[in-house]
Amino acid sequence: MNSPSSPAAAAAPFVIRDAQPSDFDAIQDIYRHHVLHGLATFEEIPPDAAELRTRHDNIVGQGLPYLVAVRDGQVLGYAYASAYRPRPAYRYTVEDSIYLAHDAGRQGLGAALLAALIQRCEQGPWRQMIAVIGNSENQGSIAVHTRLGFTLTGIQPNTGYKLGRWVDTVLMQRALGPGGSTPPGNPTAS
Repeated sequence: MNSPSSPAAAAAPFVIRDAQPSDFDAIQDIYRHHVLHGLATFEEIPPDAAELRTRHDNIVGQGLPYLVAVRDGQVLGYAYASAYRPRPAYRYTVEDSIYLAHDAGRQGLGAALLAALIQRCEQGPWRQMIAVIGNSENQGSIAVHTRLGFTLTGIQPNTGYKLGRWVDTVLMQRALGPGGSTPPGNPTAS
């Protein structure tokens, strides 16, 4: 529970909903900041809003969720699930992505977005969710994923070079629904 003096308690409530076409200028602003100043993404040139809408259309076209957190009409963060890898055997595994506005941290937005994303993915056929976290120093993202049931599966040192330094990749994973305890399409354990 948040104390009355915490940023999360002082802020107005936010709503998590499906992303809409009108959200993509704000989504592009959020992502541009991470591309130019952060290590959470290894992308180095910010895509424009049209490219991000194309990516969104591809994701939702596969039946995957793409969510935003909104307060007072302002998009403060977004999250989506995407195919983990293109080969058919990976079709039941998704990768999550979460980005918050640079001044929207420590308000519970990341945890709320990830929880909603997990819930939506559990309604589909997916059985595993992978987090590929840029930068092993990204303790906020690692903590949110741990709190929501992800376990560390590995650290890949020096896999990216961005902003003048080598950057690690942290891999975390959690089961969705029955996970690997039953074959796909079989919702009950044998």
